[in-house]
Amino acid sequence: MNNRLESVRPDITANLSEHLSRVARHLPEKKAVVCPDASGGTFVHWTFRQLDEETDLLAHGFHRVGIVRGVKTILMVRPSLDMFAIAFALFRVGAIPVMIDPGMGRQKLVENLSSIGAEAFIGIPLAHILRVLSPGRFSTVKVKITVGRRLFWGGYTLADLRKGPRHPFPPAPMRPDERAAIFFTTGSTGPPKGVVYEHGMFDAQVRYLSAHFGYGRDEVDLATFPLFSLFDAVLGMTSVFPDMDPTRPGRADPRKIVQALEANNCNSMYGSPALLENLARYGAETGKRLPAVKRIITAGAPVRPDLMEAVHRLLPAAARIHTPYGATEALPVSDIDSREVLTETRRISESGGGTCVGRPMAGMEVRIIGITEAPLARIEDAAILPAGQIGEIAVKGPVTTKEYFRNPEATRLAKMGDDEGGIWHRMGDVGYLDERGRLWFCGRKAHRVETAGGTLFTIPCEALFNRHPRVRRSALVGVGAPGRRRPVIVIELKAGDAVLDRERLTAELLEIAKENALTRHIDTILYHPGFPVDIRHNAKIFREKLAVWAEGRLGCG
Repeated sequence: MNNRLESVRPDITANLSEHLSRVARHLPEKKAVVCPDASGGTFVHWTFRQLDEETDLLAHGFHRVGIVRGVKTILMVRPSLDMFAIAFALFRVGAIPVMIDPGMGRQKLVENLSSIGAEAFIGIPLAHILRVLSPGRFSTVKVKITVGRRLFWGGYTLADLRKGPRHPFPPAPMRPDERAAIFFTTGSTGPPKGVVYEHGMFDAQVRYLSAHFGYGRDEVDLATFPLFSLFDAVLGMTSVFPDMDPTRPGRADPRKIVQALEANNCNSMYGSPALLENLARYGAETGKRLPAVKRIITAGAPVRPDLMEAVHRLLPAAARIHTPYGATEALPVSDIDSREVLTETRRISESGGGTCVGRPMAGMEVRIIGITEAPLARIEDAAILPAGQIGEIAVKGPVTTKEYFRNPEATRLAKMGDDEGGIWHRMGDVGYLDERGRLWFCGRKAHRVETAGGTLFTIPCEALFNRHPRVRRSALVGVGAPGRRRPVIVIELKAGDAVLDRERLTAELLEIAKENALTRHIDTILYHPGFPVDIRHNAKIFREKLAVWAEGRLGCG
């Protein structure tokens, strides 16, 4: 692993699509993108040469209809060969793709997309129907492109755009500090926000993937998260989409995941913890193994050591599971692999020490600051906490974003300057640094439970209950008045558990609580049939919703 990451000079140009053209020149006939066909039974693909040519073709088409440098362009298409070409063509002309999770619901989707003031809209027919049924919300959109069958709304189709010249389109020379894209957060804690990415940040992410994770051109990656898969192409890796709904990874059929891995000889994969849980269960039930997979990256929520252990039973001995830490606003911040977790940090985590998310990446700085809801103009205004003390996690580095789009109040609350002219991002997470410089995650700041006896943090407390063999996952919530909340543990049991002896189980869980100083004041256990989770990874628990549910059950509302 490189221990240093050079900064991108502000006076040079950068364009993500240039990486694709470079790979196409060196590996023209290697498969770039592999997708299931319409039947879902076989796979279709483009080579890197074909992908680069399609990117050029669409770039000419975009330029011809007015999608040019700086044009904000809403992109709502499903994972496909076309999705890759469209995304890279937008980068090639210097446009600004706007991407959002479609699973957040119609009202939130429309509110957030309309706030951007986009000038172009590229989407499948269903996305255009949503746009048309929201009169006045997309009045700034001048260019409309349909991916699929165009109905009554006019505009262009991809076929229209492919009627132009077939010679290369020169990538727009973008400065590293120019806007490259706008990605929306999921809104798992608070309203979704548009995160502004710059071209230099993409460049830094590409270098992290290459230098730290060891991605190379000989690899084939199973891509279950479409945005992450774009990096595969610029690194010369084959990106394989399985037959699944990427907005519902927790519902992915593990048989189809295995089919995609085996049919395409994948040696790497990305998967949310929810997807890996299904895959591990399938392997345990069928004896299926994945001997070709050497690396799995998983993110979106803390990964329990027992899940890592279960997934490892499917993999060869030398394989590693990486759990990088970060957020839409800063990714990756740190990383740890399963070897260190299972041999060292697991014991601390399962005893209530939080989840170790590893050491900061090269070039990333991490500070733990005193917990406050107030904005901080400079990190020098914050209380910097010593090793071992829990506070809010703040980060600075080449992948740290600087602002939320048209949201100065959110930017003011989340960003801090420093005496060196840098920008720090307040992660909204709590944790601590240990004496060896490793970062430990203890939950979301908004999820802490402030009781009369002190503050409880979710991840350390929940880890104690998660060790019970019947518990799938647990959630710490608070009910009652702020500052004097009553701590409650909500339990989701493993699949098929009918809870026939609930009194005995509750007694066992309360005994666990009494045995640890962190949880000794918890005397209430509730059972929930299925936790509400985030739309992106199906793994982050919506504790705010569970708190409202718990108040209703306990008559505190």
